[in-house]
Amino acid sequence: MRPLGVELAAMLADRGVDTVFGIPGVHNIELYRGIEDAGIRHILARHEQGAGFMADGYARASGKPGVAFTISGPGLTNILTPVGQAYSDSVPMLVIATVLDETAAKRGQLHQMKDQEGAGKTVAEWSETARTPEAAYQLVDRAMIELQTKRRRPKIMNVPIAVMGGDAGTFPSLPATKTALPAADRIAVTELGPLLANADHPLFILGGGLSHDSRAQDVIERLLDIVPAAVFTTYAGRGLVKTDYPLSFGAMLARPESAAIAARSDMIIVIGTELAEVDLWRDTLGDTDFRVRVDISPEVLVADTTASRRFCADGVDFLIELAREMENWSDEETPLKSTWSPTDIAATRARWKAEVDAESPGIVPLCDALSKTLPQNTMIFSDMTQFAYAAKEVWDLAQPGLWHHPTGFGTLGYALPAAIGGALGHQGPTLAILGDYGIQYTLPELGTAAELGLSLPILIWDNDALGQIRDNMVEAQIAPNAVTLKNPKWQKIAEAYDCAYSEPETTDDLCQRVNAAFSAGKPTLIRVVAGRLA
Repeated sequence: MRPLGVELAAMLADRGVDTVFGIPGVHNIELYRGIEDAGIRHILARHEQGAGFMADGYARASGKPGVAFTISGPGLTNILTPVGQAYSDSVPMLVIATVLDETAAKRGQLHQMKDQEGAGKTVAEWSETARTPEAAYQLVDRAMIELQTKRRRPKIMNVPIAVMGGDAGTFPSLPATKTALPAADRIAVTELGPLLANADHPLFILGGGLSHDSRAQDVIERLLDIVPAAVFTTYAGRGLVKTDYPLSFGAMLARPESAAIAARSDMIIVIGTELAEVDLWRDTLGDTDFRVRVDISPEVLVADTTASRRFCADGVDFLIELAREMENWSDEETPLKSTWSPTDIAATRARWKAEVDAESPGIVPLCDALSKTLPQNTMIFSDMTQFAYAAKEVWDLAQPGLWHHPTGFGTLGYALPAAIGGALGHQGPTLAILGDYGIQYTLPELGTAAELGLSLPILIWDNDALGQIRDNMVEAQIAPNAVTLKNPKWQKIAEAYDCAYSEPETTDDLCQRVNAAFSAGKPTLIRVVAGRLA
């Protein structure tokens, strides 16, 4: 018999886990007894919040679940912010935490909480306590199967300290299990054929729920070759549509004028997005005609009470079926047509881009320059900063799943640790973009990046302020208060962690410095002072 911690490490490896993030502590050291023998790489964070964001970034980059180990009490509460972010953005994550054996009859224990399991339930899809080895094995497999068969959201498994260190039977082998997402109803999709074929202004809205599937971009291109529909993507859906598609409005749903475009459309198909507040920044999409919703989450579908048709199905499978159906309605002699004008759409996008440039001076030209010079497979992790807010609208991507932002929960300090995890999971260059304030939330994780020798450029947008909040205060006629800060000497910070440092003076210099940092053999802090670049 071996301790449960050893069996759990072996079980995770057997289920495909090769990397975990965390911090060992007195209450969870049994989790570490077996990881080396299991062949699992452990990444030491400087704070559990960093460990959680690293697991998030790793999951987004690799497509595998991000796994994190934490201690009881404060270890668990520290990681709840990343868990909340993962829940909001549908990121697959499993947190394994130890918990005190007895709390009802004992007080004053190290790391004691009133209800650790309940605390986890406030942000995770589920938080359960495994009081036996058999329960722990079942919860691990439940998490792994759910992360493949439904909306990808984080889980928390709490294991009492004595159970983790106690003898356990061997973890079970995994029997053959079907892990497919809900398939699209072929007959129901067929009903859409004549409606879409006869629509004058068909419109697709494509969300990040499609970005995890490698088939997505090809099937979308195939469908748009048949059906000349206009397209919006959400921020998370960028890259799903080829950058040269002439009827693309890009990721600009948040522009107020997009409501009028939706209202002009006579058939809208929304796939893989909640159309949440952070997608639209208004109460409604704006359409008044025929709307189709496709999502794997019943919760999303039920919430749309005005949809004409609702499909609880995998979005890419739905698109494949729809493309097959639309081939029956079009051929070379009689191709489908719509009344969308490529010229008008291009003019609209140019006008919106100018609006973004006026709202965030100096950022759009930098986005244009970087997007043209970075490798096309660069994966970007951004923080809650003005640079990212502008970039999300104007920076087109060649592929889906390349830009990750803490969209829903909106956590500061996300980008640096998430980029560390992403760099470990992505087979290509990785870039972090942060504001001068947000980076200080998780700045110690720079030590992890340096320890790993990551060639990670870290672009710091430095305006000596909480710039967006300052602007919001001015707009609301509130005298700006508590929005300026004294920043550290960034070059000294870089030196302290044995990182490279640069402070480019021109846009061309910035592009060269970022590209050079991809092969530096260490992290590089790149400070960009707002308004200073020539």
